[in-house]
Amino acid sequence: MAIKVPSAVARPTTDFVRQAIYSILGETIFDARVLDLFCGSGALGLEALSRGAASCVFVDEHRQAIAVTDENLKKAKLDGGRTVKADVFSFLQRDVATYDLILADPPYWKGYGDTDLIAKLLALPNLHERLAPKGHLIAEISSNQATPTFPYFQLIDRREYGSSAILIFAHPNA
Repeated sequence: MAIKVPSAVARPTTDFVRQAIYSILGETIFDARVLDLFCGSGALGLEALSRGAASCVFVDEHRQAIAVTDENLKKAKLDGGRTVKADVFSFLQRDVATYDLILADPPYWKGYGDTDLIAKLLALPNLHERLAPKGHLIAEISSNQATPTFPYFQLIDRREYGSSAILIFAHPNA
């Protein structure tokens, strides 16, 4: 199925990178509770649902991204998806659910003056509470960017695919 991408999304996750992520995750995705932050088109979360995830909450602050994600969910005829139009950081302050998989693919940090959204996300003191003890947080960053590290997560792997790098984190108590 071709996924519609909103014009607000400058850099959707490529099919190759998406397939690589789910190849790494393997069977752990089955029946998982998923959170797709900065969802854009919803491609990462849609892939999770299509591979047997129990549910996925898609969060993005852009109205167009949420509308396109809703459209993609309907087109794919996948159950278990719910969209939330909200700033990711505001959402995480009020969310109390626990997820087996957290996906984060914000706009890339390009350099001085830009906010490094992955570093900001990983620095949240309560984000690790949203991740199930045997869960994973997967973040996509520019392959030119250094890997951020924080005490709340354990880096398991970094894999590079062209201009993208995938960071795989586990709960610190895993």
